[in-house]
Amino acid sequence: MDGDTLYSIGELARRTGLTVKKIRFYSDRGIVAPAHRTPAGYRHYGQDAIARLALVRTLRELGVGLDVIRHVTDQELTLNQVVAEHAAALDVQIKTLRLRQAVLATAARREPTFEEMERMHQLAMLSEAERRRLTNEFLDTVFDGHHSEAGHGAIRRSMTPELPDSPTQEQIEAWVELAELSLDAGFRASLRSLVEDHMADLPDGAATPPRPDVVAVTRDLVETAVSSGISPDSPEADAVVATLTAGRALAVGCPDDALLQDWLLQRLKAAIDPRRDRYLALLAVINGWPAPESLEPVIDWSVKALTIRTAR
Repeated sequence: MDGDTLYSIGELARRTGLTVKKIRFYSDRGIVAPAHRTPAGYRHYGQDAIARLALVRTLRELGVGLDVIRHVTDQELTLNQVVAEHAAALDVQIKTLRLRQAVLATAARREPTFEEMERMHQLAMLSEAERRRLTNEFLDTVFDGHHSEAGHGAIRRSMTPELPDSPTQEQIEAWVELAELSLDAGFRASLRSLVEDHMADLPDGAATPPRPDVVAVTRDLVETAVSSGISPDSPEADAVVATLTAGRALAVGCPDDALLQDWLLQRLKAAIDPRRDRYLALLAVINGWPAPESLEPVIDWSVKALTIRTAR
């Protein structure tokens, strides 16, 4: 078949799989112009119309607008320029859809009110700068001016979520939940109390090294007992508790007596907050870190063991 062959609009429809109405529409828009019109006004198209319509159909299925397609078919834009720009636009749309999916998936696991649903949506749609402002405001409240003292700057950085440019669905869902958690006034107060307690443990004088955190020391001393299945009310737990209180008495320079044991018990009770474990777990997902080990079993064991012995 030579290049002079002309097709009626019906024949063109059969060859391209497009409807006559659609081809006429594209023709009226100047995207696929007829090569000839009969005296009666019927349109006839050349062979190039088949290739142009195939391109138009592909670009339309990819979501490219008709005005852009006309620029391509008129050779005012190269196909490479169009597909590159459209790929970038689709990337933005995909990210938006994933954020919306994250909100819906998070909501599906609970029964949110309309207000909670709206808040989740707003948190998911925050820009990077807005996410950073939210995080900084949360950490400013928690550390309240202590971020530059005794290594708290490093602790603050270790608590900062960094959502990557191309987050996974799991990371997006984790960000929405973590952002909600960071807005919880009770959680903020709980963390701030822990920071203030830690600051109170610090010795006077910059030359003196800071004492280890109460929770960290407890974890190091008690986790073996917990993993070994030692009951907090068993005789085997006596030695563990004695080591814990003696070490703390030495660190703070106080007698290992009932007052210190009660102080340690109250400090550990204040550290029991499942929201903190949840924050750290979500933080690990967002930042791509290994999942942290929950401190709850260790602290719970220690509180029970100390409660039993301070009551004797």
